[in-house]
Amino acid sequence: MANEADLDPAERQQLQARYAEIATLAGGLAHEIKNPLSTISMNLELLVEDLAQGESPRDRRMLKKIQTVQRECRHLEDILNEFLKFARVGQLDLVDSDLNEMVREFIDFYRPQAEEHHIELSPHLGGDLPSVRLDRALFRQVLLNLALNSQQALPNGGQLELQTYVRDGAVHLDLIDTGVGMDARTMARMFDVFFSTKPGGSGLGLPTVKKIVEAHGGRIVADSSPGRGTRFTISLPA
Repeated sequence: MANEADLDPAERQQLQARYAEIATLAGGLAHEIKNPLSTISMNLELLVEDLAQGESPRDRRMLKKIQTVQRECRHLEDILNEFLKFARVGQLDLVDSDLNEMVREFIDFYRPQAEEHHIELSPHLGGDLPSVRLDRALFRQVLLNLALNSQQALPNGGQLELQTYVRDGAVHLDLIDTGVGMDARTMARMFDVFFSTKPGGSGLGLPTVKKIVEAHGGRIVADSSPGRGTRFTISLPA
């Protein structure tokens, strides 16, 4: 798929129209699925309440099976929510923004979760960065998805470094973790929709990140190898 920054205004408008059409269709389909899914979940909850009072081995077996179905329903709902986030990236609400301020606000938000997982956050923010045009809510989603990706790569804790700087007329943000890293196969497919190496993963986190960054006229690349951590670099037009 072409980067929006490489398109002329007419092509960009056509691409955004396609995004909007896909988002509308996806939203309608997701709601059609979520409504019966909510009904199923509600009835499962009632069954769990009834069976929780039972003490027979049969009741215990049924309760365990129903709780398994509940987990799968929650998993399906998570996938639907992630897909909606992915599909809805189209027309952006862009405002002039200070990238360093965005990163600082995100660090304050994410720090409690990082501490819970024994992850040290290490910001190195460049001075006098030019402003960038950002949809602040969507870019916050980019930071969160990348941080969660690093968190999953740091099962025993470690460090997540966030760097900002200017190079070649663009504003850059690096997120560097000391995690398990990725092999060449994973690197080649990590931005593919629905590709995931994690049990229960939706395979939409990194594709959503890429789609949001490119919708801002930016680029995202990664450098990683097994046992040596991962660096994601986001480049945004100043």
